[in-house]
Amino acid sequence: MIIRQLHFFFKRIPYQLLIVAFVMCGCSVSKNLPKGESLYTGAKVEIVADSSLGKNEIKKLQTTLEEYVKPLPNSKILGFPYKVWFYYLFGEPKKQKGFKSFFRKRFGEAPILASKSVTNANTKLLTNLLNNEGYFQSSASGELIEKNRKATAIYTATVMPRYYLDSVNYTNDSSVIGMAFYMAQKNTFLKKGDPYRFELIANERVRINNELKLKGFYYFQPDYIITKADSTIGKRKVNLTLEIKPNTSQKARKPYFIRDVNVITDATDQDSLKGRPNSIFYRGLTIYDKAGSYKPQIFSNAIGFRSGSRYNTKVQDISLSRLINLNGNFKFVKNTFDFVPRSDSALIDVNYYLTTLKTKTFDVEINGVTKSNNYSGTNLNVSWLNRNTFKGAELLKITAKTGLDFQLGGISKTLGPINTSRYGVEGSLSFPKFLIPFFSVNTLKSQALPKTNITFAYDLFKRGGYYDLTSLRTSLSYNWTQNNTLEHSLTPISINLVKAANISEAFVDDILTSDNPNTFFEILDNKLIISSAYNVSYIPNISNRKHQFSVAGGVEVAGNIASLISKIGTKSGPASTIFGVAYAQYVRFDGDFRYAYNLKPNLKIANRFLVGYGIAYGNSLTLPSIKQYSAGGNNSIRAFAARSIGPGSFASTGDIGSQLLGSQMGDIKLEYSTELRAKFNKYINGAFFIDAGNVWIQHDKEAYGEEGVFGSKFYKQIAIGTGIGLRLDFSYLILRFDLATPVRKPYLEEGHRWVLKDFNIADKQWRSENLVLNIAVGYPF
Repeated sequence: MIIRQLHFFFKRIPYQLLIVAFVMCGCSVSKNLPKGESLYTGAKVEIVADSSLGKNEIKKLQTTLEEYVKPLPNSKILGFPYKVWFYYLFGEPKKQKGFKSFFRKRFGEAPILASKSVTNANTKLLTNLLNNEGYFQSSASGELIEKNRKATAIYTATVMPRYYLDSVNYTNDSSVIGMAFYMAQKNTFLKKGDPYRFELIANERVRINNELKLKGFYYFQPDYIITKADSTIGKRKVNLTLEIKPNTSQKARKPYFIRDVNVITDATDQDSLKGRPNSIFYRGLTIYDKAGSYKPQIFSNAIGFRSGSRYNTKVQDISLSRLINLNGNFKFVKNTFDFVPRSDSALIDVNYYLTTLKTKTFDVEINGVTKSNNYSGTNLNVSWLNRNTFKGAELLKITAKTGLDFQLGGISKTLGPINTSRYGVEGSLSFPKFLIPFFSVNTLKSQALPKTNITFAYDLFKRGGYYDLTSLRTSLSYNWTQNNTLEHSLTPISINLVKAANISEAFVDDILTSDNPNTFFEILDNKLIISSAYNVSYIPNISNRKHQFSVAGGVEVAGNIASLISKIGTKSGPASTIFGVAYAQYVRFDGDFRYAYNLKPNLKIANRFLVGYGIAYGNSLTLPSIKQYSAGGNNSIRAFAARSIGPGSFASTGDIGSQLLGSQMGDIKLEYSTELRAKFNKYINGAFFIDAGNVWIQHDKEAYGEEGVFGSKFYKQIAIGTGIGLRLDFSYLILRFDLATPVRKPYLEEGHRWVLKDFNIADKQWRSENLVLNIAVGYPF
């Protein structure tokens, strides 16, 4: 009703009146400006280029120059500086903490005033930038064009032909640093034929400094490298020569070696080794641990330096990273290097000052959730943490949890509202090492120590008196980082026993009249899952900040170990149970591919592609329900409710069994999402998104029929949704609101699946069936 009234109101407002309103607002902004000042509206750069420059080069150069011009104008909507209008809306605040002051600070923005001095400074900046980019002897000029107390800066850049590198030379001498400096050219950023760029030359100096640091030159700095450029050789060519400054001190020319490595476990503000109690010497480390709280071995594993070893920045960074990530045992990790004062010294001492956290703590977490399948609820988690459990920086965590989900809609006429209560306890113990001997880790590559994780959990789900579901699970896993881009996880064994109990007759009757009763009984059947899994994550180091890319994937195999166990003592025939419980047999492959591109500083396009493929065999026709894939919901295809899509073009009747069990799941999943993300200000972000995908079963036609099986025409069964999002970013918490609508419904008859043509936001019935509001915490990917 409100939408119709607004539509009726705006339809009768002449467009000319809206334009006049914006003009009047603009005038009111101008009137509030200080006397004699004009509002700065932005800048334009015009290029007067030499004929040797191509159109694409000129366009790219123009964009680069305009990005460097400062300041940025005030925020605008349709050209109107609305934040400046808010700034002056209630006049000048008389109090610092009154409403006017609050409104101005939160919603307003001080006007950016035009300034000739700023224009002159930008002229020098553009001239320097052009020359630094190799357009030698280029120049820029600028002026302010003022009208109606608004001013635009117009800059004219006269661009001369660009110069290119002809040769790059590194000086060499017989000294240790001279030879190391000369060898550093192997990985140079500077290549013959590339444009001359001062920024690249500066980066080359930093790169050489980093390489020298890897070889022990602790006191060397990039400023000790001088670059000589000869542009007089003709044909717009430049010869570069890099050398170490002659006046570089002898202290900076020496490679340094480690004398002592000191570890202080109870560091205070008085970080000093003087007056400390007796120390422990262990494998090249001197450890000061007054209370004897830690086993020396954990520091030996974490720290790569030893007495007599050469200083190396890579070893230093890895050592700090390992100590910081040592199961959260230390609140602060401070590191210093002390020069050993001797006339012929090339020695330094390494000191690590560690501030510990409390050994035992309690955490309480209470939250409310709203789900996209008509459920809301509350969760209460109480956790007890014991750090350094066995004096080896272990982390023991025991969590007791309870929760209640209650149904707000879709209530069964026969069974009434469906409420779910959840109870559980979970324990985990993490060791900062491999507990089995045949694993090793390269101390010079891994950013964190490997971890061995042992978990145990028991969960009870009580579905409103209709049935109970219990889950008992345990696992052993290993996590390690191969380098700063590659992470691995290996789970040799995971055991999960799922059992259903107290199934009511009314619920069974409802299942028997549902559209796929076989699937429901399969879900409620007792199941034992004994599996092994391996996962890997790859996030490459990309120098271009505009691109972000990551790949994650894994494989899980279940049933092989269970099959061996079940056959023990079996004389003949197939063995398919362990202690009377059927075990699952399957292989599951998963992949997660993500790519993001920064179009502008406040505008990004993000993409995610998910693929999941499960093969059931032996005892299983499909994957176990807790291992199957689903589509729809907050972090999936947001235009559809959770688990309401598929498999394939299967159309659910929405019976009570579907609501209770979420039975629309499959063995195969394909999903793609793309988002255009815009940052409006520090706290408010927006998005436009498109989601597509579905799930399918492998070969079990009895459950969902032929339309649910993956086949050659799977692309005709893709669900598509689109929508807009609002994200409130408070740094520590991101609240997400995504409003979505279906574009393609795979469960409709062919020829009628594209539904965007039926878009009618003014229709109440259409809104109730096609608008889905997702409320969640964090980004969907």
